[in-house]
Amino acid sequence: MKLLRWGAAGEERPGTLDAQGRIRDLSNHVPDLRGECLDPERLRRLAAIDPMSLPLVEGSPRLGPPVSGIGNILGIGLNYRSHAEETGATPGDEPLVFSKAVTALSGPNDAIVIPRNSTKTDWEVELAVIIGVRTRYVDESRAFDHIAGYAVINDVSERSFQKERGGQFVKGKSSDSFAPIGPWLVTRDEIPDPQRLNLWLDVNGRRRQAGNTADMIFPVAFLISHLSQFMTLMPGDVIATGTPSGVGAGCKPPEFLKPGDVIELGVEGLGRQRQEVVAWSAQS
Repeated sequence: MKLLRWGAAGEERPGTLDAQGRIRDLSNHVPDLRGECLDPERLRRLAAIDPMSLPLVEGSPRLGPPVSGIGNILGIGLNYRSHAEETGATPGDEPLVFSKAVTALSGPNDAIVIPRNSTKTDWEVELAVIIGVRTRYVDESRAFDHIAGYAVINDVSERSFQKERGGQFVKGKSSDSFAPIGPWLVTRDEIPDPQRLNLWLDVNGRRRQAGNTADMIFPVAFLISHLSQFMTLMPGDVIATGTPSGVGAGCKPPEFLKPGDVIELGVEGLGRQRQEVVAWSAQS
């Protein structure tokens, strides 16, 4: 099942895709896609609804993040062998964990705004894991039971803020528009093995990233278990699981985003995103 939220920013309504890829309105069944609606049992009940019985959403409305009420966006740094190699970093014995502010959330096709004083805004295609139930001290063998589904995320990063402003990753990860998620949440039952997914990213039609989640150093189940040893993960929390090689900072010489650029990216089975890059203004 593919779940989504459609409509103007701040006014999104819940929906699902039918077999023809058309949006169907779920508003009569759930108020929004958040909290207890993400519990695997609740998702099974939603999946039992015939999409053809739901109102058809006409046209091509804006898509927002597929989940609302997200409390945490947690990122994993240097989690692909290829990316660690291109940066010259040696992976640690445990994952490098950082956070992104929830104010960075945006829809999958919303513009990416280069923040004020930015010089090194970069791209990162990633597999996002969306938590479905309260998760604390979960064993790796049971981690998948706590997943609502998966999505595409572009972990947009400002490298000078990240690395040259006191060493705080969160500074470079949290600008408005730096966490486009979607186009939809694909429920766990449709992705039998999240460690066998191709992912890719183009800038202005040129392929910059191409990888597979099999290259992860720390796999999905381990990440959920590991994070749950340090914090309680709540329904809707997002884990951005790392990016393969090909980021702008890894180019020789480095290349970064500029106004007018167009980014397209996707993960196998999870859909694709398209973002235009714009300059910051007081109205952004």
